[in-house]
Amino acid sequence: MPGQVETVSRTTISLWEMFEHSDIFMKILMIAMVLASVWSWAIIFNKVKTFRSVKEKSKKFEDKFWSGNSLDGLYEKIGGRPGSPLEAIFSSAMKEWKRSVSRKEIKNKGINVQERIDKVMQITIDREAENLETHMIFLASVGSVSPLLGLFGTVWGIMDSFQSIGLTQNTNIAAVAPGVAEALLTTAIGLIAAIPALIAYNKFSNDIDRLTNRMETFSGELSAIISRQIEQVGSEE
Repeated sequence: MPGQVETVSRTTISLWEMFEHSDIFMKILMIAMVLASVWSWAIIFNKVKTFRSVKEKSKKFEDKFWSGNSLDGLYEKIGGRPGSPLEAIFSSAMKEWKRSVSRKEIKNKGINVQERIDKVMQITIDREAENLETHMIFLASVGSVSPLLGLFGTVWGIMDSFQSIGLTQNTNIAAVAPGVAEALLTTAIGLIAAIPALIAYNKFSNDIDRLTNRMETFSGELSAIISRQIEQVGSEE
């Protein structure tokens, strides 16, 4: 009818309003989980970039290594600046090999030299694997702890809502719903933080296992090559 103003009741509450209406404890909890999520995504993007670079550089190095060129020439090109885990393994082994040759330790000591080179390569593998695992504990922690923190916040918020109902004696659903929605918001934030972190952790763990196996395989192949070199040098001496 003319002149009549229709009033529309608001039935939705924005996420920001739910955050503003929550108590200080839930605000701290939600902010902590949001920051953890942001940091997780920063780690994820950095890890994706790192693993992509490692795989590309390792592939290029393997092509050069198996091209039939001189290992000494390849070592001189790499020098003390290896750009991938495989290059680091190769560089450490060649460095120990050249040190042994310069000291003329090959004759009658071939076994000791071989063991020392193998030990150096294993130490390098452990160090490179440790570098690849940087920040993995954080991703695992976010993936496992965030849902529990979100659930704890939800329980806390529901308890607070029931206390408010008891004090006001108001059981109207319109009065109860906002408090319950605020409580459930912490669970939603916890899941938003946990799911990407957990998926990324599983993916990166699989990548690390593959790269570690790749390093172990290359170490074994290089050890066999050096073993033949030791036998050849020892027989010449």
